[in-house]
Amino acid sequence: MIPEPKRLVFVTNNRHKLEEIKAIAGDSIKIMSLKEIGCEEEIPETAETIRGNALMKARYVSERYGVDCFADDTGLEVRALGGAPGVHTARYASASGHDEIGNMQLLLHNLEGECDRRARFVTWIALIESGEEKTFEGECVGTILEGMRGIGGFGYDPVFQPEGYEKSFAEMTSEEKNRLSHRGKATRKLIEYLKDHK
Repeated sequence: MIPEPKRLVFVTNNRHKLEEIKAIAGDSIKIMSLKEIGCEEEIPETAETIRGNALMKARYVSERYGVDCFADDTGLEVRALGGAPGVHTARYASASGHDEIGNMQLLLHNLEGECDRRARFVTWIALIESGEEKTFEGECVGTILEGMRGIGGFGYDPVFQPEGYEKSFAEMTSEEKNRLSHRGKATRKLIEYLKDHK
């Protein structure tokens, strides 16, 4: 008999992230949404680091709902801006954190006339399983374009071009992006860990 895949709740209210992680994970784990466990509240992410935010979100759901879960947090770090927007990536232009176009416009404005456009995306995933915590990191280095290109993806994808490629993340297929993205790398580390600790 084929064993049931491991069930984990993914701590996110972002539909795009949920779809992306499910695509990367495939059939190796059964990923459940917050909606499936009846969690509809806004989950705090007020830590001072990206890794800290991932842990904060996972702990919140683990403690209140008693489920094994994982959470991610992602930051875009731009060298010429001293690592900004960093931990404030999702809320760069708006405290509500739901203004993707505004975030990109502010970033492009702040980089006007700047030659050094090197940047990196970093994702931290925090897993809490049977009360034990583990974290996994993934990064993707690249540059910030002069303007937005492409209609795919989400977040800052239209302005980020990964190193060694001519396309922005938003111009790639989801398979292309997931193969080399920060979230893809962190998720594959998570999956490898789960396979080794069945």
